[in-house]
Amino acid sequence: MTQAIIFDVEATDKKEAVIIEAASLDVTSLSPLEVGNPWVQRYNPGKPISLGALATHHIMDEELVDCPPSQSFALPTTTQYLIGHNIDFDWEAIGSPDVKRICTLALARSLWPELDSHTQSALLYCFERAGAREQLRNAHSALADVWICSKILQHILDKLKPSSFEALWQMSETARVPTVMPFGKHKGELISQVPADYKQWMLRQDNVSEYLRKALTAKEAH
Repeated sequence: MTQAIIFDVEATDKKEAVIIEAASLDVTSLSPLEVGNPWVQRYNPGKPISLGALATHHIMDEELVDCPPSQSFALPTTTQYLIGHNIDFDWEAIGSPDVKRICTLALARSLWPELDSHTQSALLYCFERAGAREQLRNAHSALADVWICSKILQHILDKLKPSSFEALWQMSETARVPTVMPFGKHKGELISQVPADYKQWMLRQDNVSEYLRKALTAKEAH
């Protein structure tokens, strides 16, 4: 039974995304990292693909006419952990199912804050420069992206050495809680130094992410 999969989608747009391609790799072990059973499927979204998305993944509407509808997608029933780079986008695009998300983007930002970019492509050039260009020729197809993500995950595991998927998820959750205000009049300031009344005001806003809320609330408790 596969508990965890590396997962990626290509979609119609960044906002109100509908999937047009999904891909996954089963993760059967973290130590050592073992992945397999590559899977990919294209879908008909029933709506036009935006030009911006088309320029990213190069999947054209007319190629999807005979594909199954996007609404027919479902995760394997045994999936407990969804691993991916900026995984919230993919998770939301498939309807926000009840699984735990492990974000390699958040973990990479936490582990290598000195890098000027944390995209999958940039990280592959950082970690595997000699072969990166060849590996990235098919980047932004979902199947290519899950393989690239597996390479990034290996470097994360080498650093963190989690004992289980649950431990890795907890590390991801910690990495996702910001320490610096991401926007507003205190943007760039340490959250620990933001005035308490401003934190309370922020918590009343509806555009505050669950992880920023955790940061604001945790700091208030100290």
